[in-house]
Amino acid sequence: MALHDLARKLTYEDYVLIPDDGQRHEIIDGEHYVTAAPFLSHQRLAFLLTLRVGGFVETNRLGLFFFAPADVLLSAYDVVQPDMFFISSERAAIAGLKNVQGAPDLVIEILSRSTHRLDGGAKLQAYERSGVREYWMFDLFKRGVQPWERTDEGLRPKPFLSAAAGDVLASPLLPGFELPLAELFEHGFSR
Repeated sequence: MALHDLARKLTYEDYVLIPDDGQRHEIIDGEHYVTAAPFLSHQRLAFLLTLRVGGFVETNRLGLFFFAPADVLLSAYDVVQPDMFFISSERAAIAGLKNVQGAPDLVIEILSRSTHRLDGGAKLQAYERSGVREYWMFDLFKRGVQPWERTDEGLRPKPFLSAAAGDVLASPLLPGFELPLAELFEHGFSR
């Protein structure tokens, strides 16, 4: 059967047949999405977040921290590669040898011109359906972050936090973690 047969939803079995072409391939609600390699400003911010968030997770032995490319199987029809994600120690068993099978506790995406609709649309919906507890969408252009937090009604947006306002990002999933956004964005990002 052809990879892009529109008569059925794609699954992980279809996903593993996609050739490695240097682009990010994801399947969301059974549909195939392709994203080009990110710009250097995206990669710079991803590196800084890995140092700050990943470093905090490791130092405090809170669980596992990963960054793209890493396959996350949210469901039979949702295979994503978040920019970064955290899995608490209590749920570490969902991380296997090849991939993660289930929803991470925290997902971090860095918006770009080519991904902002996907990250704020289909991926947000997939993260909500699968039980992600927190979702941070970093915006290089606005120099801030839109945090989402799980409530009884699902993932709901919290107030946008910005470097210009001197806001500090914190999370109940990471007790004691504080990230002053002005420090994060002081490193100079070309837009």
